[in-house]
Amino acid sequence: AACANAFRTVHFEAGHVLFLTGDRGDRAYLLEDGLVRLTLATAGGRELNVRVAGPGDMIGEIAVLDSGPRSADATALTDVTAHAITATSLAALFKDRPGLAQSVIALLCKRLRATTAQMEGIALHRIEIRLARFLLEQLGTRPASSASGRVPLELGYSQAEIARLIGASRPKLNVALGVLEKTGALKRTADRLFCDREALARLVDEHGE
Repeated sequence: AACANAFRTVHFEAGHVLFLTGDRGDRAYLLEDGLVRLTLATAGGRELNVRVAGPGDMIGEIAVLDSGPRSADATALTDVTAHAITATSLAALFKDRPGLAQSVIALLCKRLRATTAQMEGIALHRIEIRLARFLLEQLGTRPASSASGRVPLELGYSQAEIARLIGASRPKLNVALGVLEKTGALKRTADRLFCDREALARLVDEHGE
């Protein structure tokens, strides 16, 4: 009950900026529903996507934990429902439940490993391989359609967002989608992708996971 009382439910409309780089970090957010894009601005004014957070993810915890400024911009891609917790409440929870602090450390380590893998992928792999890896992550354990054997996938964000996530421009992403379609790894319609999980996995394995 004490853990539940530490959180306050908040709602954000699509397009709302939750926080900006350099802001004072006074609270973290546990996402219940919706997508939030985390980005960094480069010196040249370009945006670098760090990740897209979804249900079950926590954002904003770094500034809350180290009392420093926000390390990225956070923008709602869709309408969002989240549970906010202040730095003071989080510290009290850590005191009452020491095991919770260990869980947060494990979460941050997992996040660091994922970011390292993302940067490695951008540096070492062609765009279509980065796209195949991204699609496999999005597919998760979703079942295939009984008719086609492919997995229908509605991503929930635009091609421009996907391009940022895999470190590509939108035109190059379209080329990569075409390459994967020619190999039979996916089929495109107006509103979704139909992915062949095994074909995507083969492409990734052939070029080094």
